[in-house]
This record gives sequence, C-alpha cells and structure tokens, in this order.
Amino acid sequence: MGKENETSETPGDFKLVGFSNFVRTNSRSDLFKVNRFHHVEFWCSDATNTARPSMDVNLSHTATASIPTFNHETCRNFSAKHGLAVRAIAIEVDDAELAFTTSVAHGAKPSASPILLDNGAVITERYVSYSNSENDDSSPDNWFLPKFEAVSSFPLDYGIRRLDHAVGNEFTGFHEFADFTAEDVGTSESGLNAVVLANNEETVLLPMNEPVFGTKRKSQIQTYLEHNEGAGVQHLPLVSEDIFRTLREMRKCSAVEGFEFMPSPPPTYYENLKNDQGTLLQIFTKPVGDRPTIFIEIIQRVGCMLKDEKGREYQKSGCGGFGKGNFSELFKSIEEYEKTLEAKRISETTSA
Repeated sequence: MGKENETSETPGDFKLVGFSNFVRTNSRSDLFKVNRFHHVEFWCSDATNTARPSMDVNLSHTATASIPTFNHETCRNFSAKHGLAVRAIAIEVDDAELAFTTSVAHGAKPSASPILLDNGAVITERYVSYSNSENDDSSPDNWFLPKFEAVSSFPLDYGIRRLDHAVGNEFTGFHEFADFTAEDVGTSESGLNAVVLANNEETVLLPMNEPVFGTKRKSQIQTYLEHNEGAGVQHLPLVSEDIFRTLREMRKCSAVEGFEFMPSPPPTYYENLKNDQGTLLQIFTKPVGDRPTIFIEIIQRVGCMLKDEKGREYQKSGCGGFGKGNFSELFKSIEEYEKTLEAKRISETTSA
C-alpha cells in the first residue's frame, strides 16, 4: 500500500485518508482462500411472502428451521428488534473450518461452530465450503444447500445476476479497496465516512460506513443504526447486465410486489462516471421493509474486459471501483428521500 495507507493494517492506528489521497494496491493479504459471495440470509417472520419480489435474485429468506444454525426463538427476537434484516452474508471459501478458526483467532466473535452437511459441504454463520467440485450450486442434486429445493416463480428476468458487494465486518486479512471521508461523500448538511475491504481476487467487496456527527442534519447512517437498533447490512448491491433494461422491467412491476426507487440523481451524475478503473452505474430502491433500513442497489460495471488462458472474455473484478461522484450523488439521493419522510411526518402531526 501507499504510505498514506500503511496504518490501515494496524486496527488501533487506522486512519481514513480520503478519496483523493488513497492509493489503491492489492497486498493479497487473505488469511484463507476466499472465492465469492455464496448467499444472503434474511431472517423474517414470513419467508414465503417476503421472498416473492426477490425470488429470481437468489436471496434466502429463513423463517423455518432450514438453515442448520437457525433457532426459532432467536429468529423471533431478531425480527422484533431489527424488522426485515440480513442475519448472515455467507462467503464461499475453500475451507470453512479454517476460515472460522482463523477469523476467531483474529478477533471475530463465534456464534456457531462449523457444521458438516449431507452433501459434504461445511457451513458456519459466515462461510460455506464444498468437499469436491461436483458439489456446487449448479448441480441439480445440490440446489443451494441440502434440504432446499428450487421453487417455481413467475418468469420475470430483470437482468440481475449476482451480488456485487455488501457491508460487513470481522473478515480478516482483506486489503483496503477504497476509502472516503465526509469531504468526499456528503452535503452541507450531513456526511459519512467509509472504507471498502476486498479479498485477493476482489470478488468479495465489503464496504463499512460510519456516521459523521456535529452536522446540521442527522447522518443517514445514524438514521439506519437507530431504526435497525444496531449495526447491520444497510443495502445489497445487485449486478445487472443492462441497468437501464433492469430499471424498466422493475418499474413495470412496481405496483405488483415490486420495488420503488429513490429520487433519480441529477444530470450532472452522468458527467463524471468514468475513471481509470472503468465505469460504474448505480441506483437505489426505497427501503424494502417497514423501516427506513435495508434497501437494494442496482449496479452495472462497464469496461475492464480481459481474456483468460483459453481466450474467453471476462470482466475484471471491481471494475469501476467505488467512484467518488457516484457515491456523493447517491448519498444526496438518499438524503432527499429522508427529507420527504420528514415532511410527511410534519404534515401528519400538523393535521392531527
């Protein structure tokens, strides 16, 4: 890493340097082999109906004892405290037991020991690994995880293919992919600080945000923390092959168990999208639950095309990075949405 970032490897001395001063390097510092995001697990009181809008997005909504680490009482308490929220982000690794013990050795708090499943897979609260290459998600005899079955749903295809990144913590050894301060991402009224961590191949990106205090308005991150009653996953960015087609299709279904979107960014948003890492396009939905907490981001990364040893074309992981212009304009979009909620509450109070 560059000199400005050297302190980031020592948690006690960690310091954000901001977008302009950050020097992006890949120290390939993973302490175990990390492959990709495997699944996102929501805990809720009604998995069947909660899952309907996202059936084709490959999210797991748990309301019955289908995940080995599931507990009914814990789920009810979790749902009562957080509302609709993410309980776990599972990452596929080569060795889940090694990932678990290494993480705990470096400060992670264990909530469930590794469990051997029927298909030879090993699962913990955060990691999934398979004993051989035949046991993967594409195998018809091993759909997702043992005792899960594929279900038929209305044949909608929004062009969404995978999870791009997710907020997380306690993942050891990842290198710094980007960082931002309130001067980079914010308005005259509020702001946030953020750091993005990545694995060696940069297929798993984990942004972490914190609120900035002493501003005119409460930070949107603080709003999330209060309504979620603690830290958690603020939003899930889903990769689209064609973001404009995805938005058209999702808006068609917005009146029928679909998604509503945050206010569109101003025209200036499109002026500074391209950077040395490619082009990043993104937009946010409004919160998907009954609290102003978790929402969905639709994202498309353009450019950075490479060829593998067989001549097949693929896109470099993390193409487009986390552009300062993107982050700032979308922060403003969320702030404008929160203002509409405040205006509605004031109107309701006045008319009461």
